[in-house]
Amino acid sequence: MTGIVIVGGGQAGFSVASGLRSRGYDGPVTLLAEEDVPPYQRPPLSKAYLLGDMAAERLFFRPEAYYAEHAIDLHLGTRVTMIDRAAKSVSLGDGQVLDYEHLVLCTGSDPLRLPARIGGDLGGVHTVRALRDVDGMRGAFRQGARVLVIGGGYIGLEAAAVAAKLGLSVTVVEMAERILQRVAAPETSEAVRAIHQAHGVDLREGTGLVRLTGEGTVSGAELSDGSILEIDFAIVGVGIVPGSALAETAGLTIDNGVAVDDRGRTSDPAIWAAGDCASLPYKGTRIRLESVQNAIDQADAVAANLMGADKAYVPMPWFWSDQYDTKMQIAGLNTGYDQVLVRPGDKPGSVSHWYYAGATLLAVDAINAPRDYMVGKRLIEAGKSPAPGVICAPETVLKD
Repeated sequence: MTGIVIVGGGQAGFSVASGLRSRGYDGPVTLLAEEDVPPYQRPPLSKAYLLGDMAAERLFFRPEAYYAEHAIDLHLGTRVTMIDRAAKSVSLGDGQVLDYEHLVLCTGSDPLRLPARIGGDLGGVHTVRALRDVDGMRGAFRQGARVLVIGGGYIGLEAAAVAAKLGLSVTVVEMAERILQRVAAPETSEAVRAIHQAHGVDLREGTGLVRLTGEGTVSGAELSDGSILEIDFAIVGVGIVPGSALAETAGLTIDNGVAVDDRGRTSDPAIWAAGDCASLPYKGTRIRLESVQNAIDQADAVAANLMGADKAYVPMPWFWSDQYDTKMQIAGLNTGYDQVLVRPGDKPGSVSHWYYAGATLLAVDAINAPRDYMVGKRLIEAGKSPAPGVICAPETVLKD
């Protein structure tokens, strides 16, 4: 009995395995996890876990006993080195070879790292992706310590928020002209910038890193504006790349990730993919959705289709970010917007930004405005677009 082999012990891999069992699949399920701990949730890593508000055990989706109880053959600390599509088998780092009927790639994504030539290999230079990454840096979060955060995206800003909250001296450098430039409108960037500056973060936009310096361990940074900083450690948050190397070596179609159809199949009908590593069709183009919700929903669709559902997965993109006491909630994708409408919230510090392309509502960024977010999310999922003038009229009751 060969059954279903799942490569990757993150959110998507766990969701495929648990989804198969909850749907009544009774064949063999093997889950291959590269890390030495059971599958766990990642969003709290740069928030509650880094703050010390959450124990490691609370990160785990299920206790390790769950996998045996549900006949999921969980292999921890296991790296897959090769896929043999002709033989329908995978080779593992310890020399084992496992056969499969269906293979599901949930290989996630990998953080971009700084090149060694500019100090990326120095001690005290951290990324925020896996549990071991955060465990490796937690000891550096001492009150008064000086940290340089390289990259003004969500991961970098979340780490900066934790550091500032714990009393560290925080500098954020963003090479683009503004933070969140790749993912948000200037209005959202402005609101988030103000929040960080109110917490004492030194935000330097339009400023790149020339190099990190130090003897073995990072102790300084040279910036493109000519300034030199003394630092105790650095956090790199300059983006991620899809974990598609294994699929590419196996000859599967790659298109900014492992290309799948709307059922989750790759170019090999016996191999499927879900989560951060997967590139999926969306409104006439292809996208990768780097979000927990997509990993859950797409994995669930793959589990159903493995059991014969033959149902298309239609992503409903939504995201969130917690920084200080601020909750940002994003619904939809703002690609192609030509105007942004600002709706002040009903409480101090709350606001929502509504992205339109012509008369079509594309996305909503809600800052401490959960009601605006929920209404926007429902409108976008239903394909409805209120007239732009109506959205921001003070007399408009969004629920209506």
